[in-house]
Amino acid sequence: MLDEVYAVCRDDTSGAPADYIPELAAVAPDSFGLCLATADGLVYQVGDTDIGFTIQSISKPFTYALALADRGLDGVAAHIDVEPSGEPFNEISLEPDSQRPSNPMINSGAITAASLIDGRDAADRFERVRRCYSRFAGRELTMNEAVYESEARTGYRNRAIGYMLRSVGIIDVDPDDAVDRYFRQCSIEITCADLAVMAATLADNGINPRTHERALSTSLTERVLSVMTTCGMYNAAGDWVTTVGLPAKSGVGGGIIAVLPGQLGISVYSPRLDGQGNSVRGVAACRELSRRLELHFCHVTRSARTAIRADYSVAQLPSRLRRTPDDAEVLAAHGDRARVYELHGDLLFAGAERAVRAIEGNADELDALVIDLRRVGEVSRVARGMIEQLQAELVRRGSRVALVDPDAKLGHEVSSLDPDDPRGRVFVDRDTATEWCEDIVLDRHRPPGTSAITSIDLDEHPLLMGLAAADRDRLCADFIGRTFARGEVIAERGEPRSGLYLILAGRVRATFAGTDGRVHRLLTLSSGMSFGEIPMLTGEKFVNDIVAETGVRVAVMSAAVFDELAEQHPKLKLALLQRLAAGAYAQMEATVRTISGNAENY
Repeated sequence: MLDEVYAVCRDDTSGAPADYIPELAAVAPDSFGLCLATADGLVYQVGDTDIGFTIQSISKPFTYALALADRGLDGVAAHIDVEPSGEPFNEISLEPDSQRPSNPMINSGAITAASLIDGRDAADRFERVRRCYSRFAGRELTMNEAVYESEARTGYRNRAIGYMLRSVGIIDVDPDDAVDRYFRQCSIEITCADLAVMAATLADNGINPRTHERALSTSLTERVLSVMTTCGMYNAAGDWVTTVGLPAKSGVGGGIIAVLPGQLGISVYSPRLDGQGNSVRGVAACRELSRRLELHFCHVTRSARTAIRADYSVAQLPSRLRRTPDDAEVLAAHGDRARVYELHGDLLFAGAERAVRAIEGNADELDALVIDLRRVGEVSRVARGMIEQLQAELVRRGSRVALVDPDAKLGHEVSSLDPDDPRGRVFVDRDTATEWCEDIVLDRHRPPGTSAITSIDLDEHPLLMGLAAADRDRLCADFIGRTFARGEVIAERGEPRSGLYLILAGRVRATFAGTDGRVHRLLTLSSGMSFGEIPMLTGEKFVNDIVAETGVRVAVMSAAVFDELAEQHPKLKLALLQRLAAGAYAQMEATVRTISGNAENY
């Protein structure tokens, strides 16, 4: 995305570097760097992002921040207002009534802010400014002596502003000291990458996302960002807010920072300036990024910063399909190669970027994964495109990807993708998507020469296999074969016991009605398993619907025959009961483990 925006803006060579400070006129005019820093400290960058240049007026919000920390909101407000001036940044004027500078983003306000910095002497006060900037950048910054000397030689207008401020009592220190500190702060050297981290620190409530050091309190960060919003782009502030919609500050050195609170910071470096003193390419790049990534702060409804609500492997939280012992062993060994990512909140650029980055970082270790979108609200166009690109990239790297998206937030109806499409499928719930993942893991990691058991004979059923041959033959004679078509109800909730069912082929599922109005499965059983034993053992009614998930072939022992075993073959009945109890306990344990792994989802 940055490459594309960079290419769109690179050929614009209108404007010219600032020339009223001789050293600024000597820079390479066509340098161009563009960075985007996330609120957790990752910097995406393209172009000349490591070239050093002086911070100039981008220093103003940071010195204002330090003055607020030193003097408090009321203490600073007594000297500097927070209203847009409607005048050039270096205008020699004050508010008619209060005699205060209009805001801290114009030169008169910035010089006043510099005068409010505490310290033992002039050197100590500037050192506190430098350290403040360094905390925001996450590294030690230094002053460019050549630029400072150039500013000091030619800064007559700023000196005039300083003396004006002193004459009306807005500053109560030596005006030369305040102006000199302003020259020095403007001459601190930074890179585009540094500015991105400084912007991200403002985005993260004043905490540097890389060093985790607090550079400014949360309440003062809000104040600084508010003033940047209305006053940071000089006379172009109104146009900037409507077309870009981010708190920002520009500098005549060619830099711009922009902040989306809670999510990210943007920085641009390009020395050619427009008539308002803003970087031509910088303004264009920020407009383009805001449009493409939908960053305008009036568009943001909820923070998407914590888009990943939970993630876990299918070994940690398996599906409700009861697996055979052999398959369960394979999944225990290789279940970490399939993973589920639950997303939530509004999926805007920043949230999608974090989610994509986290998912992609583990992709090489995965055979399959599920992205669960059920708790996602709004999905922006750019987020939708990022997830689709992620799917394509993961498929290229050998991972299959499925979506849980019953409301088609990404535009795909449930099961709209071909089952053979390498991107995977779209599921209505996470459980069936987890089962899909498990099947992929099993297909890839079952021992060579083995496959899933789909059909068995009655005498091969595990419930009977452990019995003596004569007892097994005796019991087989008491079972009657039955078949059910896919979707046919075998037993309804509330029905009395109807028999002991041994599954010989196909799958059945126990279902329940969820609070979302949909029917969910409690568990699925396949060939070699049984159901109906709990009602048979306790005499209670069925507590769930039992439905044929596929075509099913079963062997059924009727309730009457089951009861007669106690009189005619008590030892055989006892052996059968022991095996039924063991199977029922294993089934209950597997179901409880699955549900308790993430109970709030069910």
